[in-house]
Amino acid sequence: MFESARLPQKMDKKTFRKLEPELREALLSAQLEVIEKKPFSTIIVVDGLDGAGKGEAVARLYGWMDARHLICNAYGDPMDEARMRPRLWRFWRDLPAKGQTAVVFGSWYQKALRDRIYDKIDDDSFEHELGKIRRFEEMLANEGVLLLKFWFMLPREDQERRLKKIDKKHAARHVLADWAALKNHEKASEVGEKIIVETSRGHAPWFVIPSQDPEFRDAALAQTLAAAMRLKLEDGEAASVAAPPAVGGLTRQTAVDAIDLTAKLKKSDYEKKRTDLQDRLSSISDTKAFSKKGLILVFQGNDAAGKGGAIRRVIRPLDPRIYKVHPISAPTDEEKARPYLWRFWRRVPRQGHIAIFDRSWYERVLVERVEGFAGHDDWLRAYNEINEFEEELTNSDYIVCKFWLAISAEEQLRRFKAREEIAYKQHKITDEDWRNRLKWDQYAVAAGDMVDRTSTHFAPWTLVSSEDKRHARVEVLQTICDRLETEL
Repeated sequence: MFESARLPQKMDKKTFRKLEPELREALLSAQLEVIEKKPFSTIIVVDGLDGAGKGEAVARLYGWMDARHLICNAYGDPMDEARMRPRLWRFWRDLPAKGQTAVVFGSWYQKALRDRIYDKIDDDSFEHELGKIRRFEEMLANEGVLLLKFWFMLPREDQERRLKKIDKKHAARHVLADWAALKNHEKASEVGEKIIVETSRGHAPWFVIPSQDPEFRDAALAQTLAAAMRLKLEDGEAASVAAPPAVGGLTRQTAVDAIDLTAKLKKSDYEKKRTDLQDRLSSISDTKAFSKKGLILVFQGNDAAGKGGAIRRVIRPLDPRIYKVHPISAPTDEEKARPYLWRFWRRVPRQGHIAIFDRSWYERVLVERVEGFAGHDDWLRAYNEINEFEEELTNSDYIVCKFWLAISAEEQLRRFKAREEIAYKQHKITDEDWRNRLKWDQYAVAAGDMVDRTSTHFAPWTLVSSEDKRHARVEVLQTICDRLETEL
């Protein structure tokens, strides 16, 4: 998960210096208005991997904001005073007043996080602890607190490089160093991702900050904070999953943005590879092992990216009696009268069969998010609901393969025009397609968040360059065959 945060997000020093005055102005302006009007208090939870520069980023905030109205609360292991009281007591004691902003290191997440990393508690106990935290944060939000949670992400190789630069004297000051040691990087990342997915809510969102580059890291933190404070001042709402680029035009590259669209496949190579893979898929689907599994294929992507063509190449070698293609459009009145996932649960195939979704449950965090058909809290909680749905499927002997087919805006325009000119393709182009194209950037952000929040070890996303249709079709077939052979 959070593939985008692992990309080398960078900002050169010249760009940072140019952006810095606008960031400072936006931050200070929002903070001073909060100080004057006292409409709410702000709590900034800072967490993540040791060596990611959390302290450095917060120090920069102190230099940009009015430090007289900032409070820094750092928590380690509870001392006698706290041990003799309920666990949340010390966090209650230190809550900021309206008009104030508190930065929290070592928050209410730390005990559950550390205990799970070191296997002192099992998954059920961990879930129970997260449930208590969710209720605590919901109560804070109901009392008008602006709660923003930042997870500083750092790839293992970067963490190792930075930790080598920290001497023992300096490391002793890091209250999180004991659990975030390099040897626990993988487990800490895994547990951190679970925390983020399961406790990110509209009233208490997590923001994942790529931390390889200090300038990008600090600018992203400042921009997100300024945008969130301004949004709550103006609308009374918390911030969304990805802070709106309202300050300085800072943008991040998502995993979807990073797809290499130059990949191509010669026609002669395509014919052979496609035929070989289709034969391979046909053979696998006839095995006894396959009859004990269910296969679910999910196709999402840019409009005109070739989902239909890819699906046709997948089903061509299959027995029509074992698969069904489900084209997903706007929900019917019957479907609207039930919980969102109902219409997908009822399409789950029996074992030995295949369900192919041309668009899917991910429309809630794509179309419904961008077009405003789903409320902010609805699409934000959908990430966790979707992950739980897919985990339930995999635990019940289903294999879930998810494909995002990507093309450039220029290629999409070319294909749209071609559809208008070819009679048998005109039904594929609608006014809605042209309207969606006007929101290309919004859909790109939504797609990036979707991949980050729902690419799990049990149901990973495969990001496919579809600029060349032959390459895309072969990659889809290859991925399906590889997954089946690995998991059967």
